[in-house]
Amino acid sequence: MPASIIDGKMIAAKVHEENAEEVAALARDYNVQPGLAVVLVGDDPASRVYVNMKVRKCKELGIYSEKHVLEKTASMDEVLALVDQLNNDTRINGILVQSPPPPQIDEDAVVAAINPAKDVDCFHAENVGKMLIGKQDGFVPCTPYGIMKLLERSGIDPSGKHAVVIGRSNIVGKPMMALLVQKAKGANATVTCVHSRTKNLAELTRQADILIAAIGKPEFVTADMVKKGAVVVDVGINRVDDPNGRDNYQLVGDVKFDEVAAKASMITPVPGGVGPMTIAMLMHNTIKACKLQNGIG
Repeated sequence: MPASIIDGKMIAAKVHEENAEEVAALARDYNVQPGLAVVLVGDDPASRVYVNMKVRKCKELGIYSEKHVLEKTASMDEVLALVDQLNNDTRINGILVQSPPPPQIDEDAVVAAINPAKDVDCFHAENVGKMLIGKQDGFVPCTPYGIMKLLERSGIDPSGKHAVVIGRSNIVGKPMMALLVQKAKGANATVTCVHSRTKNLAELTRQADILIAAIGKPEFVTADMVKKGAVVVDVGINRVDDPNGRDNYQLVGDVKFDEVAAKASMITPVPGGVGPMTIAMLMHNTIKACKLQNGIG
């Protein structure tokens, strides 16, 4: 029996409904409006698309938004000056600097300059630390947070299960491990991380009740790497040449979908799985930042 599809679009749409209700309640009850500033340095086409999607979603939900586009030759001083300006702007509750920036920009230094209270991407060390120890007054990185919501709203309880995360990036792999292992409702998993230096990688992935692929390699996970009945979450989004596809390419995940779907119990598609949840949780974090900054419980 083929796997059930975990529909990220549908779940994200429900989260956005809840986000819109919260925005409306903040306006009605407290006369405040959440605000998000998105900064783009350079003209990378993919980054421009992502930024425009975030700005458009803000408008749909009633969140105030600003888009700041700097030339690809912008200096560190220019970027840091803009971040400082946004840190001190009371209309702005969240700041997001689109990654990756041009090579002359020190991304770590930019992240460190963002006020942790406005770090809705959860890249700042203060928020990463809070997440690791389970404090609730910081933020959770949007993609791992979205995956946790996908599991929760699909009726998948990680408690007592073996979760294997493929990949150890600061954006997905490491925070994913930290969230799954928390002593908390919707977590309590036993977590293994595998990566490019792991020996016998497939032997470990075959043990997973929940397998999360975030390695950035197209169709890396094949059926022989997956235990029958596993839940498979595909974080990857990769362009591969395809003369029959739109613009001569197609988007695929880190999982070879058709053959793994025949073996898994549940699986996320690409596109339409994890991706929509990332923006949904960014909006959620922006609303949370507004409430925290205004002392609203």
